[in-house]
Amino acid sequence: MTMNKILIIGNLGSDPEMRYTPNGSSVTSFTVATNRRYRTSDGENREETEWFRISAWNRLAETCNQYLQRGSKVYVEGRLTSRTYVGNDGQTRVSLDVNASEVRFIDSRNAQQPAPGGISSDSNFPQEPAAFNQEVGPEPEDDLPW
Repeated sequence: MTMNKILIIGNLGSDPEMRYTPNGSSVTSFTVATNRRYRTSDGENREETEWFRISAWNRLAETCNQYLQRGSKVYVEGRLTSRTYVGNDGQTRVSLDVNASEVRFIDSRNAQQPAPGGISSDSNFPQEPAAFNQEVGPEPEDDLPW
């Protein structure tokens, strides 16, 4: 048995961007930053930030696009993928991408409004808890040999 699962709690670094595939499936992409604070052996305080590119598909994509904005705190659960690409400067880079299967909204778009609820499979009305599940969308095509 094998498993590929990642859990991330962090803040959106940019507003979500929604687009549609040629077959009509919606996909929303956004970035999430996580921070780690620690003290070195010399007593110096340091902070590291990791960035993740998140893709949500279909109904989850539409919900994320509607309720999330830059700075929103989210819990993301999904499958981790990595891809290499050549940047504008000619350097080969690696991107950590997450194909989201669940997104929980930890805070609301506006502090005056309650956080949105989840979507039930038998209705279009928000339900508690604030979670949105989906079936994972198609794999992005790549040229990896495996």
